[in-house]
Order: sequence, then C-alpha cells, then structure tokens
Amino acid sequence: MNTFDQQKRKMRTQDGFIAALDQSGGSTPKALNLYGIGNDAWSNEEQMYVLVHQMRTRIITTPAFNGDRILAAILFENTMDREILGQPTADYLWNAKRIVPILKVDKGLAEEKDGVQLMKPMPALDALLARARAKHIFGTKMRSVIKQANAAGIDAIVRQQFEVGRQIVAAGLVPIIEPEVDIKCPDKAGAEKLLEAGIRAQLDSLKPDQMVMLKLTLPEQENLYAGCIAHRNVLRVVALSGGYSRTEANRRLARQRGMVASFSRALVEGLTAQMSDAAFDAAMDEAVQSIFEASRS
Repeated sequence: MNTFDQQKRKMRTQDGFIAALDQSGGSTPKALNLYGIGNDAWSNEEQMYVLVHQMRTRIITTPAFNGDRILAAILFENTMDREILGQPTADYLWNAKRIVPILKVDKGLAEEKDGVQLMKPMPALDALLARARAKHIFGTKMRSVIKQANAAGIDAIVRQQFEVGRQIVAAGLVPIIEPEVDIKCPDKAGAEKLLEAGIRAQLDSLKPDQMVMLKLTLPEQENLYAGCIAHRNVLRVVALSGGYSRTEANRRLARQRGMVASFSRALVEGLTAQMSDAAFDAAMDEAVQSIFEASRS
C-alpha cells in the first residue's frame, strides 16, 4: 500500500482528531500573543514567521502530538515550506509521527455579501497544489464564513467550495470543504439547516471516486450532519471549535455521533512560550486526550 492509500485509510478508519495549526497572515500575531509572545518580539514578517514556526515545532515535537490520537495536522503554506528537526514539515509529520499532512490553500475571505464571506480568488491554486503534491501533502483545507441564514449567500458558499473542491480532487489531493457558520449568527440553527441541504445536494453530484472531507461548525441540532457522515463521497466530517472554549467545544462535539474535532485555538488554549518543557508537555497531553475522548463519543 502506497503512502497516500495508507493515509487515506487512517483518515477513514482510525479514532482521533485533526490538529489545526494553520493560522496565517493576519491571524498569526494573535496566535503568537495568546502564546505569550508580544508584537514587540518581531520587526518584520519573516521574523514573525520564524517565531510562529518555533511555536508550531514545539507543539508538533511534544510526545503527546503523535498519530495514536491525532489523525492529521493542517499547515499554513509557510509551515509546509520549512523543516522540523531536519525534515520538511510534511515528511516529519508522517515519518516521525504518523500524522497526515494537510495544507490550507485559501487566500482569505472576501467582503461580506448576502450574509456570507466567500473565499478570495485563488489564481495560483494549480501551482500550489502541484507544489503540495511534491512535498507529500495528502489534502487541503479552505474556509469561507456564513454570518446570516441567507439562502442565496449559503448557496453561493456551497457552490464555490465544491467547485474548488473538484479542482483539488483533480490534482490528486483530498479537499477539506469548510463553510463555517459563525457561532454569533442570529439564526445559527436555520443557517445550518440550509447549509446541510446544500452540502447534501453537492455531495450527490460527485462521481464515486471524488472523495472529500467536511469541516463544519458544531451544530445546534444534534447529529444534523449524520447524512453527510454516512455519504459515500465523504472520507471524514470534522468539527471546528469556532471560538468556543475547549471545554464547551468538547461538550458539544461529544453529542455529535461520528464527528471528530479539528480544533485550532481550543487545542493550544493555555499553552505559552514561558512554560517549562515538562509543564508544556503535560498541558499538551491533557488537551490532546480531552479532544480525543470527545471525538470518540
């Protein structure tokens, strides 16, 4: 079995969750601030990215961060292009940790229209996908945001996500389709019902060999996405923490049968640069275990 097929089997069958380590661009300073590194610690973008790579390296190299409980890790392009302990990041994740490498490919959000924010255009996507394949990336992730229960806006989001998703599948990668519903959406439950119907229609239009993953906000209705989880074209359905605390995100996740975590802030909550290695490793292990248990429910 080749590496891609091994990774595909792991994503489909193993218990665990996805670690989202893909803060990029404008969100990087906030991630560093939460980690205890202030804006005065860097004077240009390259210095900032060096610091965030040091943070991610510390997280990835902890004993708790391994393939026994973590299925995959989502990387920012800059992280993919760097190394961990002498290996390209994606190779280190798979070779040393047995964690599937996934790449964030979107270029941020467009201005809000019809209650949603579509993804900005990605004119260089094919070139990025080719580079990702060469660097042994398994799949991709791309995010857009729903802020209102607006049928036209949600239809546009779903259509865009699946259109780009087909492009990614054609390049030989497995896309994570992420139409996030903002947890502050006034009619969150209504937006989620519209989204679920739109996703199901798009899934039904895929060819049998066009496999995707879904990354969705933890829904108000328990097991709303059961049909998506069972769909023949879906490798895995994962949940984003969406601004919920780890405790609240785990509580909500545990009520969703077959859905597993893909947490970012909720995963690294409470970790700081100032911690001793022993304290950092212990905190990481506790976080990983709590999210793993919620994902098995």
